[in-house]
Amino acid sequence: MKRNKINENPSLDKLIEHKQRIVFHEAGHATAIYLNNKARNLPPVFFQIMFKDLNGKSEQDLMAYQATHDNCIARVEGGRLIESLPPSIDALVHKTIGHNDAMVHLIKDYMIAFEADIINLLIGPLAEAKHIAESDDEIFNQQLVNLKALKNYGGTSDLALAKEYLQSFSACKQQQEEKLDELFAQAYDFINDQENWAAITRLVNHIIENNKNIVSCEEVVSLLEQ
Repeated sequence: MKRNKINENPSLDKLIEHKQRIVFHEAGHATAIYLNNKARNLPPVFFQIMFKDLNGKSEQDLMAYQATHDNCIARVEGGRLIESLPPSIDALVHKTIGHNDAMVHLIKDYMIAFEADIINLLIGPLAEAKHIAESDDEIFNQQLVNLKALKNYGGTSDLALAKEYLQSFSACKQQQEEKLDELFAQAYDFINDQENWAAITRLVNHIIENNKNIVSCEEVVSLLEQ
């Protein structure tokens, strides 16, 4: 991909580019945890963004992060509504048969939270992908940036965790894939919303300008509520 501007220091430009990719990824995830959960009337959940000596990392270190996303450089800590996945959601549903409406409502709330966690995970790499597309004046859509492409945007571990969720959703691979496609479409819609994208960009600018290693939940919420 070619950039329109000419830089006197290509190595420095590349380093800055990788840092921005990382920040957009984590800011996208954090913004989703707050705004997406809030839109679904889900309870607030603790999270914070952790950057481990981001300024001291070489270009090679940052590129390795993009390939593996192994949390060695940056991550969102916390943020999951469901920390412990059940062996089978079907088993939980069957337990509600014959029970009162309150139990049925509880399972419905659980499924909303379950899906929100997956969507929030997918929004991280999608935010990174959209940032790159905009930086290079390229098209960003679901055909070009699909589920398989997320691994190119630090999404390997995000997809792995999403698939852990889906294994408890159903033992059927086809149902897992259909549900993942459905939730990916919702994650894409979140990213494509102008207000959500403006919120993510605002958080990115805040992180870069303040050069912090830890961005607290309260700090993120205060910024997003402005």
